[in-house]
Amino acid sequence: MTKPPTLRPRFWETVPLDRMTPSEWEALCDGCGKCCLNKIEFEDTGEVAFTRIACRLLDGDSCRCSNYEIRRQFVPDCVQLSPATLPKIVYWMPRTCAYRLLHEGKSLPGWHYLLTGDRNSVHDAGASVQGWTVPEFEVAEEDWEDHIIEETP
Repeated sequence: MTKPPTLRPRFWETVPLDRMTPSEWEALCDGCGKCCLNKIEFEDTGEVAFTRIACRLLDGDSCRCSNYEIRRQFVPDCVQLSPATLPKIVYWMPRTCAYRLLHEGKSLPGWHYLLTGDRNSVHDAGASVQGWTVPEFEVAEEDWEDHIIEETP
């Protein structure tokens, strides 16, 4: 078993996103699974609507990618989130996403595990997609609009 990387204390408050170590960057993910929901971007308005339709790799119980390290082999258009790509796609990220919040100069939500020390706090707060997604292979793409959800703040 490998030892988890050491993270600087409260690094998210003191270190700019583009200066975080790879471990710190990855640690920002709260495990909500919302970024793995299929979205519809309306060309006429630029609005992004979240659906309850999950990427084929999303584990609906853990809200984690089942093949994160090699996900692009299975889902070539999976977004590679980085400090360089974030400004271009921030509008597409969930409103509660730590990457988006920090990019916008906001604080992490009180349920974020970096604050609570508990990886389940995102689920306990009802801020994840745990238990309510539909696998994408069960819904034809032309029917995705029938599965649009209101993103919770």
